[in-house]
Amino acid sequence: MKTQQLGSGTEMPALGLGTWKSPADDVYRAVRTAVDVGYRHIDCAAVYGNEEAVGRALTDAFKAGHAPRDKVWVTSKLWNDSHAPERVGPALEESLRKLQLEFLDLYLIHWPVGLRRGAPFPPRPEDFVPFPELDLESTWSAMLELRDKGLAREVGVSNFSKQKIERLREATGRAPAVNQIELHPYLQQNALVDACRELGVAVTAYSPLGSPDSAAMFGRKDDVLLVAHPAIGAIATEHGATPGQVLIAWGLARGTSVIPKSTHPARIAENWSAQEVTLTPANLKAIEALDAKRRMIDGHLWLAGEGYSVQTLWDE
Repeated sequence: MKTQQLGSGTEMPALGLGTWKSPADDVYRAVRTAVDVGYRHIDCAAVYGNEEAVGRALTDAFKAGHAPRDKVWVTSKLWNDSHAPERVGPALEESLRKLQLEFLDLYLIHWPVGLRRGAPFPPRPEDFVPFPELDLESTWSAMLELRDKGLAREVGVSNFSKQKIERLREATGRAPAVNQIELHPYLQQNALVDACRELGVAVTAYSPLGSPDSAAMFGRKDDVLLVAHPAIGAIATEHGATPGQVLIAWGLARGTSVIPKSTHPARIAENWSAQEVTLTPANLKAIEALDAKRRMIDGHLWLAGEGYSVQTLWDE
């Protein structure tokens, strides 16, 4: 099993199961299947609305002896309406209750976006904490306290720019352990990946297959799906692999951790086997040429708030 070393020296399993957009019944079966196949990294979030089902699956897997708790890495995320320092701890405790765990292995600030407590999704303009008032440093300080208390082994961020990470480090002297960001050949984010490496921040790639199943959710019209791209298909044929395995292998080859989502047992096993695919320098060069700087999760829902813009969200 491939691992990714965090700045603390902790080893995190490099290939995990994503649970975004997975209904409760489906995610229960997916997590049980994943643990049986060999996965030891499950990625969750409060806003996904399925942590209780994930928790049941993990508890049943532990009781059945399919994996010990200390060998399974569980990540969850702080939602945008709980950034106030006094809300960070209770939000984590709620996730722990639902997941039936005593601690998380990794807890992330989900987005650098603030919402009023209990704001609906999608939010209205009045539901936002104005960007100029967003105090990510105080939220980060509260996250660090949770780590110090042992409620989370590591803490980090998601969808953060280099500049925002530097702000957190300057304010507290401690950088996030992980930055989870959208990464796939259409959006390679080389500058941000390199910057995180220089800052000692590990990178996790979400939507590594190009998130084709989110197109309807966001009203997006994809042209050529990554899994159908001729260049990816040719590399897959060369290795006797599937296009999905090539995309996962590419993420692993970059030194990032990768969390593809699936609820289908055969696909979950197939994704796990991507660790056996070794891409050649020529393969990597061909994939490098596909970078279109195209976000599938473009954050447009967050641009209705006062002071929020593409620049403040992704660059500042």
